[in-house]
Amino acid sequence: MAQVEKRGGLLRKSSASKKPLKEKVVLMYDEIFMTEDPSKCSPRFWEELFLMKVNLEYLEGKLESLDGEELMKIKDNINCLFQHCIQALGEEHPIRVVNALQTLCALIRGVHQKNKSTSGFDIINMLMGFDKAELCMKNLMESLDSLLCAEGSESLKSLCLKLLLCLVTVTDNISQNTILEYVMINSIFEAILQILSHPPSRREHGYDAVVLLALLVNYRKYESANPYIVKLSIVDDEATLNGMGLVIAQALSEYNRQYKDKEEEHQSGFFSALTNMVGSMFIADAHEKISVQTNEAILLALYEAVHLNRNFITVLAQSHPEMGLLTTPVSPAPTTPVTPLGTTPPSSDDEHRLHSGKLCLIILTCIAEDQYANAFLHDDNMNFRVNLHRMPMRHRKKAADKNLPCRPLVCAVLDLMVEFIVTHMMKEFPMDLYIRCIQVVHKLLCYQKKCRVRLHYTWRELWSALINLLKFLMSNETVLLAKHNIFTLALMIVNLFNMFITYGDTFLPTPSSYDELYYEIIRMHQSFDNLYSMGTWMKLETIILSKLSQGQKNQTPHVLTHRWELNNENSWTQEGEHHTPGTVVGWGEGGGTALGDIPNTK
Repeated sequence: MAQVEKRGGLLRKSSASKKPLKEKVVLMYDEIFMTEDPSKCSPRFWEELFLMKVNLEYLEGKLESLDGEELMKIKDNINCLFQHCIQALGEEHPIRVVNALQTLCALIRGVHQKNKSTSGFDIINMLMGFDKAELCMKNLMESLDSLLCAEGSESLKSLCLKLLLCLVTVTDNISQNTILEYVMINSIFEAILQILSHPPSRREHGYDAVVLLALLVNYRKYESANPYIVKLSIVDDEATLNGMGLVIAQALSEYNRQYKDKEEEHQSGFFSALTNMVGSMFIADAHEKISVQTNEAILLALYEAVHLNRNFITVLAQSHPEMGLLTTPVSPAPTTPVTPLGTTPPSSDDEHRLHSGKLCLIILTCIAEDQYANAFLHDDNMNFRVNLHRMPMRHRKKAADKNLPCRPLVCAVLDLMVEFIVTHMMKEFPMDLYIRCIQVVHKLLCYQKKCRVRLHYTWRELWSALINLLKFLMSNETVLLAKHNIFTLALMIVNLFNMFITYGDTFLPTPSSYDELYYEIIRMHQSFDNLYSMGTWMKLETIILSKLSQGQKNQTPHVLTHRWELNNENSWTQEGEHHTPGTVVGWGEGGGTALGDIPNTK
């Protein structure tokens, strides 16, 4: 109870003989929320205010308690408070600066919370007034830039970054935050880079700096010129890029550590094992989901860095001694990569995880498209042990984490894609994620074909996963077609098999790999026969269209077109089923017409 009174600014409740006693700062806040100028009666009002410890909860609560008309009546006082906060940032006394930063945070949050439905221009007017907004924000950004670049207190730098993050995130949609127009004009990009390039500052503030940069890059990135995008794309300073990579790597490593700890906690103990065993008798999904909050802010920062800055790709190919990791030697040796490749895309059991998984796969796509990144991923002299999380399933035992082989990182990427394909065949089918997953595999194969990289990998696992995915699509065709165009995905899978058949001699490691490929195709020939039958549905077009309404007729041809393409592509795979494995030379002439051009393989 005493704590509640303290938060409300009460030092003593009222009684019959005594008045309630409030903190002095609360009394000064009450004067600000009057219609008159508080400095009229007390000329030193603003100087004394910033010597008082800020009561954030009271100030924000007071702002939220006022309705629109009451807020407009005290608009001049709020503008005056905002301007005096900015002036206090230039003071030499650190207490004034700290209190001014905290007051600005409370003002920005409080006014935004009260005016969520109003436009950004009204909020600007409420905080600082239209006529003085440009000058106020210029002075504010210059003061924050000076504090971030100075050799002063680390706590002050932390508060500056917190204020900037507060300013950026007060709206649900960052592109609707009109105040950020002033942040675009008065850039703090160099101050952020200085934090990332300076080890002591990076250790203290690196995470906030990276998140802030990622958010600023996304402000109206498709609507107008964003200076932060341009500047990030041309950064080539090695210390800065390594600093950014280190911050991202530490955050991802922490996420993986939390997940591993949660998994070990979940599986430890006799009682837990007994509970799982008994539960499996009655519940279809016996394994309780292990949930750790994904860090979308860091994933977003990683995506922007990989997508915008070509030089950042080199950072992914490095280990960081500051994290306690050994620098990767030239000779093959086990180590732990600090790239996001060891991060399994989250399960798509809700929209939040679906977006996280999509972002992970987009990052992998950017990496798979880069020539330098591919060269590193496929380098036989750079071997790693990568421990991927494998979802517990009824038809397989959990693989032991011990004795993991040392392999090029591309093997871990392919393992990750295979794991995703196998574990996400569900009723709520994540079609977009599957398409991106197949695209990653396709881009890696294109590089291997182009550069004639013979990767020693257990390709049978990939082939088996792709065939099982085809079986799933055909078995659930009726249900899936109601939501997705499954023929696009089926066509991509068939293209992958055609690529293995036609160009496999350029990247498969041994002639026996062809034997395994044809064994898998012949063993699962029924799946390809059924797929071919699905393609022949084109012949029923006339009958179906005759029974449809005019509106439905206009929606059907694109599905039929995909089936026709599927039939055309699958004809080559069917020929491959009955081909006796032998010399590869001359296969292109036998099936080139039916196959057509495989995209992006040259």
